[in-house]
Amino acid sequence: MISVDAFDLKILSALQDDGRLTNQQLAEIAGLSASQCSRRRMRLEEDEVISGYHADLASEALGFGVIAFIHITLATHSPDNAKRFRALVNRVDDIQEAYSLTGDADYLLKAALRDLKSLSDIVNNVLMPHQSVAHVRSSIVLDRLKESSKLPLKGAAR
Repeated sequence: MISVDAFDLKILSALQDDGRLTNQQLAEIAGLSASQCSRRRMRLEEDEVISGYHADLASEALGFGVIAFIHITLATHSPDNAKRFRALVNRVDDIQEAYSLTGDADYLLKAALRDLKSLSDIVNNVLMPHQSVAHVRSSIVLDRLKESSKLPLKGAAR
């Protein structure tokens, strides 16, 4: 764990809201000089507390009208089978997120798709035929109530 103080948390919180903030803008928010903010930002990047910067794209504006969660149960539970499945997941661009789980399913995948036919293709032509997969169950998102990649930083200073 990396040690962060209240100033670091102000900087991180501001950058979560807008990753394009200049060091001068961060200085005004954090109550530090621009050079202090620059040094802190660089340290946070070097320590990989800040893992990158990106643009948030509007999926529906780009034609991705279907979000699906796909539960996967593996055919066998072995390191080789899990490795084959992980390789498959990493090859499929439609899959945005993948998690190994406890409980009924072994994995949960989140996919951004253009339409239901795309979901059918990924389930029937990519996942089901793969040798590592025994069972696939998908759920289609009807309405997105909340979406955030922000971490709850309140009280996180150490």
